Amino acid sequence: MTTYGQFCPVAMASEVLTERWTPLVVRELLCGSTRFNDLRRGVPLMSPALLSKRLKTLERVGVVEKHGASYHLTPAGEELRTVIESMGVWGQRWARGDVETKRFDASLLMWDVHRNVVVEALPQERVVVHFHLRGSADKKSHFWLVLDPPAVDLCLTDPGHDIDVEVAGHVETMVDYWMGRVDLLGAVRAGDLVVAGPRALVAGLPTWFGRSTFARVPLPPTPVGAAS
Repeated sequence: MTTYGQFCPVAMASEVLTERWTPLVVRELLCGSTRFNDLRRGVPLMSPALLSKRLKTLERVGVVEKHGASYHLTPAGEELRTVIESMGVWGQRWARGDVETKRFDASLLMWDVHRNVVVEALPQERVVVHFHLRGSADKKSHFWLVLDPPAVDLCLTDPGHDIDVEVAGHVETMVDYWMGRVDLLGAVRAGDLVVAGPRALVAGLPTWFGRSTFARVPLPPTPVGAAS
């Protein structure tokens, strides 16, 4: 672990939290992931060896406790919730330049979507939604959400069930939906997304999925003369 050699609490906190990937691992723990494989799905570009190393560091400094095969935040870890949320709010408002690099990760997006399904809004019978998202940085493009209340499963291979609803488009459009920049029906009307299936299911689709915690963060006004 890098040391800054300072007694300043900002420096000491930075020694724990600013190692590459560490804030994202804490984010996943705060989102409810406790198993190693679930944590990996939240940070799909992180190697298993590095994830294991970061978890051991977080254990050593008292942020995480391991119980059997699961990881849990300590009171010190839970206290990081406001820190991570504040980072997210700032990033949504001010650090959006990196989005222009078009590095959209469909696997992370769909993992987030799956854990924010509004179970109470789902039909009682099982519904399978197949997403075909082009342009992902990780080259993955097909995802199946199996919505069988109260269970919600994300599959990366065809689960073998009949598909009820098809959603197709560029991953950028779904990221824009997730981050609150477009609405689902608006994207369909604009031709950026194609949604096919029985009318009742298609109409209900927008009510099934929540959005990012940060989708409601107000953005700064666009400076005069800046590109929209």
